Parts: sequence; C-alpha cells; structure tokens
Amino acid sequence: MEPSRVLTLLSDFGLSDPYVGVMKGAIAQVNASLTVIDLTHQIPPQDIALARFALMTAYPYFPAGAVHVAVVDPGVGGTRRAIAVAIGEMAAPPTGFLVGPDNGIFSGVFAAHPIIAAVSLTNSHYWRTPAPSVTFHGRDIFAPVGAHLASGVLLTEMGDRLEPETLVRLNVPVYRRLENCQLEADSIETPAAVLAEGGDVACSSYKLTGCIQAIDHFGNVITNIPEAQVSGKQWSLSINNVTLPGQHTYSDSLPGELLALVGSHGWVEVAVNGGNAQARLHLNRELAANRIEIVISC
Repeated sequence: MEPSRVLTLLSDFGLSDPYVGVMKGAIAQVNASLTVIDLTHQIPPQDIALARFALMTAYPYFPAGAVHVAVVDPGVGGTRRAIAVAIGEMAAPPTGFLVGPDNGIFSGVFAAHPIIAAVSLTNSHYWRTPAPSVTFHGRDIFAPVGAHLASGVLLTEMGDRLEPETLVRLNVPVYRRLENCQLEADSIETPAAVLAEGGDVACSSYKLTGCIQAIDHFGNVITNIPEAQVSGKQWSLSINNVTLPGQHTYSDSLPGELLALVGSHGWVEVAVNGGNAQARLHLNRELAANRIEIVISC
C-alpha cells in the first residue's frame, strides 16, 4: 500500500444535521489516521453547478494524490452511476482522485485536467455495507471508497472500468468575443483552459458576452470571463443595465459601491465594497443557473 493521502469532502449537507460527521465516521472506520479536510458543506441543496465550480477552483491547491469526495446528489438511489476517477497524465502518478456521483459535479476538473482512468463503484467490498442506503451513498459508498483510495488501494480494485468520454459533463455556457474581432467560442471551465483554447486577440477594442457561473457566500457574482481576457486592458462590465468600470481591488471603489474586478479564483466578478452584489442586483440562484448575460467591453 502507498502512504496515506489527503482526503477532502464537499457536500450540500449543511452542518445542522449529523450527515457530515457520519461520513467522517465511515472514513475513520477504514483509516482513522487520514487527513480529512472539509472544502465546504454549504452548497445550496442540489446545486450541482455551484458544486462543480467550488471543486474546480479548489482542486489545484491540494497535494498530488489527494482524494476528493464530492456529494451533491439529487439522483441518489436512481440510475446515475457512482464513480471514481484518477486525474493526471498517463505516464505519471495521478495528481488526484475524484469520488462521487456521475452527474456533472466533476466536469470543471475534467475540462482542466486529463483523465487517466475511471471506474464504476461496483465492488461492494469497499463499501461500508453491501446493502447501502438508497438515500445516503455519501456514507455507505463514497466516503469509504474515498478512504480506501486515500489509504493506497488501487482504483482498479473499486469496480468496472469506464470510458472517460462517457462521464457526465454539465452543459455550461461559453463566453464569446464579438464586434471588432472574429467571433470565437471557448470553454469556460478554467481560466487556464480558456486561454489555451482561445488565446489572445490582436485588437484594441472588443466585446465579450458571458454569463454568471456562480454566486458565492458574500454575494459576489462570478462570471465565466477569465482574467486573461481583461488583464492589462481598460475594461468595463455591464449587467442588468448597470455598467461598471473594471477595478483592481475592492478598495478602488467607495464603501457600498458596485464594482467589477478579477477574483482570487481567476474569473471576472461583480462585487460590492463591503456589501452584497447579488442582493443589490436582485439576482437569485435560479437566475444564475439560467446563465444571465454579461457584456464586457475592453
């Protein structure tokens, strides 16, 4: 067996019920010495799109070989597959592992990092029980499988091989460049991926049409426009008939003012200095899921 790895947990379980603690108990039954890190358990219920964004932006900050268990699973007990995936280059050890439902929650990571191998979690030897609850696969399948992987058990032991191209990806809208430049469409999954696919443009003025891909705890409205498209340029952002100049920091605006800037995640966002942009712009998570249009002029 390999040395124990880091194991992370992400869910929509909240903290008022014992579900998260019970998952950690299932992990400890396998290996109580694992380092278990909570990414978040405050994903709004059934919000797979926000879970995708949270895991995608957190993934690069963990050591090679970390196991990420993600459970936002409205299809639990149904026909959706339970999966584990090894991420990285074919000729090198995995940079990480993903464990959870095959419902698109991992599609952000898939877009930025190659898949080495994937399996369906059909080997009940690595489950907590061969008769798992139909409503709590996080406890009975995903947490123990993650613990076994983090303890060095091989991915291939966990179940039947899957073709990577069959794994579910969310249908996330793309951003587009318009006007003085030829129209191009790019993947929005990660800033690095976008830059690699779309590159830069040889013109001084153009527009980008995008959308909202996430709204965080502070009410910051995070778009699908990557930093590379506005870096070093003068730019403004328009949303809901409000136009905002691009700023560098929150303190570049007065307290209570709306502003646009690039967040620590590498995406253009709309914020309020000391306030909540979601509330100010009267946006809700249903609107975010429907991808409200944002226009940026550079």
